[in-house]
Amino acid sequence: MPKLASMTGYARAGGAAEGVSFACEVKSVNGRGLDLRLRLATGFDALDGEIRRRIGRVLNRGSVTVSLDVVRETGGSEIVLNQQALDLVMVAMDTLSRRIEAQAPRLDGILSLRGVLVEKPASPRATDNEALNAAILKAVDNCLVGLVSAREAEGDHLRAIIAARLDEIEALTGAAERHPSRGREAVLARIRAQLADLAEAGAGLPEERLAQEAILLATRADIREELDRLKVHVAAARELIRQGGPVGRKLDFLAQEFNREANTLCSKSNAVELTALGLDLKAAIDQLREQVQNIE
Repeated sequence: MPKLASMTGYARAGGAAEGVSFACEVKSVNGRGLDLRLRLATGFDALDGEIRRRIGRVLNRGSVTVSLDVVRETGGSEIVLNQQALDLVMVAMDTLSRRIEAQAPRLDGILSLRGVLVEKPASPRATDNEALNAAILKAVDNCLVGLVSAREAEGDHLRAIIAARLDEIEALTGAAERHPSRGREAVLARIRAQLADLAEAGAGLPEERLAQEAILLATRADIREELDRLKVHVAAARELIRQGGPVGRKLDFLAQEFNREANTLCSKSNAVELTALGLDLKAAIDQLREQVQNIE
């Protein structure tokens, strides 16, 4: 069964082939979708597409950054022509030839002048060398294995936190359901008091109108539907974290539904204690949503 995974993680892997050593780092943070940013060593851009495909096979969401550093192990160097220095020499020769009659210098003499030829470390470059490319891609795969493992470990931690918040929401829902203000006699007493106020304010209201108002008042005060939906949402959220996999978006949607029911419960409440329970519900739901937004 797929595991619950966070979108946060880090991994590093390296290797060597064909006289070249390399290191790959992958880190990920929260993201609305799968956002990939690759920073590859100069000359290795050809691997960009394949690396992206490999990431897409194992990750669904997150802002992911991949860095590939490559260094030639042998410390080899290459001789390159310093075009700027050569241009200065040629200008000087042209200027002097107008003032002094002298034999033109030989090519080997020009190249032997300090700074015309310079030595610099050879830059490793991607070639058609399948062994080197395969070794780099293997390091990328190892990085991704480590990243997935790190994200799943964080997911296990989040699972425990989310489960605790769901238990709290369930307990508060039960407390609201059992609250004395929801008892039949308490509800009837409130309706009678409200009808008495209504009748006093509008003397002579017909019985039919009073009956309609009584039904309306009873409907407005009834939080049965909100409590039932909260229970259903708790069960759905528990099933999602049991299933695992990329369920972050679904859990975030449920958190919004939780909040909607808690708001309605507070607006319908006719008792201070019931309103307090509704506010505690909202606090627990906010904490739930904070954690849910870290889930892949």
